[in-house]
Amino acid sequence: MRTSTPNTSAASGRWRRIGASALGVTALVLAGLGTAAHASAAPAGTSPAKSAAAKVTWAATPCATPKHHGDLTCNSFRVTGGTTAFQKERAAETGRTAQVTPKAAAASPTGYGPSDLQDAYGLTDAAATGGSGETIAIVDAYDDPNAAADLAKYRSSYGLPACTVASGCFKKVSQSGSTTSLPTADSGWAEEESLDLDMASALCPNCKILLVEATSSSMANLGKAVNEAVALGAKFVSNSYGGSESSSDTSYDTSYFKHAGVAITVSAGDEGYGAEYPAASKYVTSVGGTALSPSSTSRGWTEKVWNTSSTEGTGSGCSAYDAKPTWQTDTGCSRRTISDVSAVADPATGVSVYDSYGVTAGWYTFGGTSASAPLIAAVYALAGTPGSTDYPAAYPYAAAGTSALNDVTSGSNGSCSSSAAYLCTAKSGYDGPTGLGTPQGTAAFTG
Repeated sequence: MRTSTPNTSAASGRWRRIGASALGVTALVLAGLGTAAHASAAPAGTSPAKSAAAKVTWAATPCATPKHHGDLTCNSFRVTGGTTAFQKERAAETGRTAQVTPKAAAASPTGYGPSDLQDAYGLTDAAATGGSGETIAIVDAYDDPNAAADLAKYRSSYGLPACTVASGCFKKVSQSGSTTSLPTADSGWAEEESLDLDMASALCPNCKILLVEATSSSMANLGKAVNEAVALGAKFVSNSYGGSESSSDTSYDTSYFKHAGVAITVSAGDEGYGAEYPAASKYVTSVGGTALSPSSTSRGWTEKVWNTSSTEGTGSGCSAYDAKPTWQTDTGCSRRTISDVSAVADPATGVSVYDSYGVTAGWYTFGGTSASAPLIAAVYALAGTPGSTDYPAAYPYAAAGTSALNDVTSGSNGSCSSSAAYLCTAKSGYDGPTGLGTPQGTAAFTG
């Protein structure tokens, strides 16, 4: 829920692309943060004060508040306190409990790492042997001066192969392809870039990574960055940002996202039920979010729709403008339905990220559909190069109902029409919040 933590003031703000005004309340004073504090729900019958030690609290990263009216926003949250799912799991193994400390980076990871994510999605073997020769492009706004160094720290800490500029594995460019004339640095977007780079690494450690930094977070500049990523040869492009739909979206589709033979993933949004663009583009794979927890099942993990409140959780919905792609067959939405697939996004079950620019250097835990989009891009990369005339968003639909996808059947992300309840409520088979489900290996992501 959107709430302030004990003895901490809170602020909330996000400007949507077509002009909704920012929400403003008192400032949250946390290192590198300037947006709302959030908390996982307290157990029934307990007060927030009494349950504060058990809560996981988080705040939207600064790039969730745009610099200019009409900019798109990132879809990520950073955990600021409490005990994450990862820490609870480790406590069960070691008997030692730990909590995330507000205002400070941790000396060791506090969220899920590569081995957890690979295991959860049946990708341990594929991650060890696949991805060589493939390039995942990460598209974000503004520059992260520490991107290469932070990526190196993440990868070395987890024993992943080095991915450096010198080796040709990692490359950072502007939206025009320059390696020297880069955008203005921005600490908020740097957090987002660290998250995206680390998640691509977590599932595809053998992949090359191309970071394309847009001059600003306008649709025009981010779209040009997508085009540059494709022009530089990337067959997998992750986008962890979005904004309100507009009548211009169909023109943006053809200008920026219509790239046959390229798997383009886009986060579905973090504000609960409701369509976002570019997740609504018919040419991309829209990626919803789940809460991922260890379980006693044969899989070893369980997932449900990520939802904190009516205004926070994975996005989903029926597009107001984009036509329905031929591979979608749901009947409750005559246009494009969001999402296609999903992966972990709940900050309380969040992922480990190393970041140092504009914050205390160290380990943080992040959530939001900004985490799930690069994870799915990495799964596509492990599955191999798409067919040259294909739109890979169609691939999971050919695998619907098979063991190649984990069907997520519980949870909802808001209220929607009872005649099309699947748009906001998980069920067997396809639903809006989690799409066709989460990966179980790579079979659902190849043509």
